[in-house]
Amino acid sequence: MALVTATRTTLSVAAAVLMAMAVVAAANKDADALTALRGGLKDPDGALNSWDPTLVNPCTWFYVTCDGDNRVIRLDLGNLKLSGPLAPELGQLERLRFLEVYDNNIQGRIPPELGGLTNLVGLDLRNNRISGPIPLALGNIQSLKILNLSNNDLCGTIPTNGAFGNIPPSSFANNPRLHPGGKC
Repeated sequence: MALVTATRTTLSVAAAVLMAMAVVAAANKDADALTALRGGLKDPDGALNSWDPTLVNPCTWFYVTCDGDNRVIRLDLGNLKLSGPLAPELGQLERLRFLEVYDNNIQGRIPPELGGLTNLVGLDLRNNRISGPIPLALGNIQSLKILNLSNNDLCGTIPTNGAFGNIPPSSFANNPRLHPGGKC
């Protein structure tokens, strides 16, 4: 009987350790994605100085909100004078619900990898210098309710598939090269 109890206790402890390791690995994955983003950005005011890649948990970083499992669910990077591209690694933030990078000087394209963020509710990239086409993959995000890509330099056609069907035209305003039938 004592052997059975000891075996059950050992298995319970082992399961708890494995679960803790999985949470730490997921938090590390989130930290890696955010570190990749920071590495490509210019941050003249040092707004992202708290983003220390040696910390396992990015939930202590400014402008980052996490859930109870220490997974990133929100990035609030609006109006921080950031410039540079959005990192494709942002698509690894599996629990991200809100990505707000408005009123900066972000350049380059919207990474199509963001289309894999199945929990994303809001994406606000207005008032930047983002160029290129809108990735069709964003239409696959069924949870996407808020999208603002206005005042950029996007080109091509405004997609109408999936989630795009419920996004108002004002979300795409002031992108002079974005129009029906348009090409980049």
